[in-house]
Amino acid sequence: MTTLGQRWRAHPSVTAWGGFIVAAILLFAVAPAVLSDFRLNLLAKFLCFAIVAAGIGLAWGRGGMLTLGQGVFFGIGAYIMAMHMQMADAARLHNDVPEFMEIAGIRELPSFWRPFASAPVALIGILVLPALVAAALGYGVFKRRVKGTYFAILSQALAAALAILLTGQQKIGGFTGLSDFRAFFGFKLSDPANRQMLFFIAAGTLLLVVAAVRQLMRSRYGELLVAVRDQEERVRFLGYDPANIKIVAYVVAAFFAGIAGALFTPIVGIISPADIGVVPSIAFIIGVAIGGRTTLLGPVLGAIGVAWAQTALSEEFPSSWTYLQGVLFIVVVGFIPAGLAGVWPMLKGLLDSRFGTAVEPVPVVVAEPLPEIVSVAEDKVESL
Repeated sequence: MTTLGQRWRAHPSVTAWGGFIVAAILLFAVAPAVLSDFRLNLLAKFLCFAIVAAGIGLAWGRGGMLTLGQGVFFGIGAYIMAMHMQMADAARLHNDVPEFMEIAGIRELPSFWRPFASAPVALIGILVLPALVAAALGYGVFKRRVKGTYFAILSQALAAALAILLTGQQKIGGFTGLSDFRAFFGFKLSDPANRQMLFFIAAGTLLLVVAAVRQLMRSRYGELLVAVRDQEERVRFLGYDPANIKIVAYVVAAFFAGIAGALFTPIVGIISPADIGVVPSIAFIIGVAIGGRTTLLGPVLGAIGVAWAQTALSEEFPSSWTYLQGVLFIVVVGFIPAGLAGVWPMLKGLLDSRFGTAVEPVPVVVAEPLPEIVSVAEDKVESL
């Protein structure tokens, strides 16, 4: 006789919809009701980090690509949004250039700023430019079969190079970055209702991103991505190009990071090289690893949890938080590779083995082989 819980677990789509409904209630009803304006804005910032983490979970957890340079794509989206908002504020004040340029003695708007004065162009740039940069980088890296530690070091070096480049460019704020935004597409940021609107936008975007990642994970492409992670040479033997599969995951992760950066700018009110360099990129990875990189919600919850802990503990122990963050990462990688999402299954296994608890057998469903893989394999066998 099957229980209600067993029937619920037998329908993954029902479980997923239930989870989305619960998350939507918590984000859209409970959080605004119980949190102050300051805490709600802080949570919106954490949701931006969670959007980045969802993409990393796809690329790293499913694809095995340790992306230590997501700050690059996060920064592209953030700076494009900041440039548009700066020019919109200058237009309302009837100024030729933003205020920080006037202070720095820059009287003419740089040519690379001009396209982003248009809101549609800025939005297209936020969506397209991070993906294009990731596609170009991924093509150059994965086609040359660069992977593992070499890929991680290369991506981290790019984040460091971008931060150093931006630090020396006074035309985009230099070391201090861009700040003092007054409006977001015509809505005054000083209005608490508009600040709450930004939270709702970030929450809705996160739910859409999680839904997209779930769909990719459950699709045929998701199966290929896992196969590339575990047995890349076998996938290549079956007629697929692992580089193309990796590029898609890398581009999707960059696309999400660019959107998160664009939301981060009006929510926090500032973007600087310190927000997109090596340290923030590593912080993204730490959150994903602690939450559980191979799961759907692990990266999201890990990113939010680590960001919250950093905010709460750094206020009490400002000089110790970095060390605690490093210890957490070492403990997770060394002793809990599956992250916090794998703690309960590990404890359940220990309890079952210790006390001999009978575990109800789980029916095994044999998935049908992919038609394309079978046909390619048969052709190769016949040719031999």
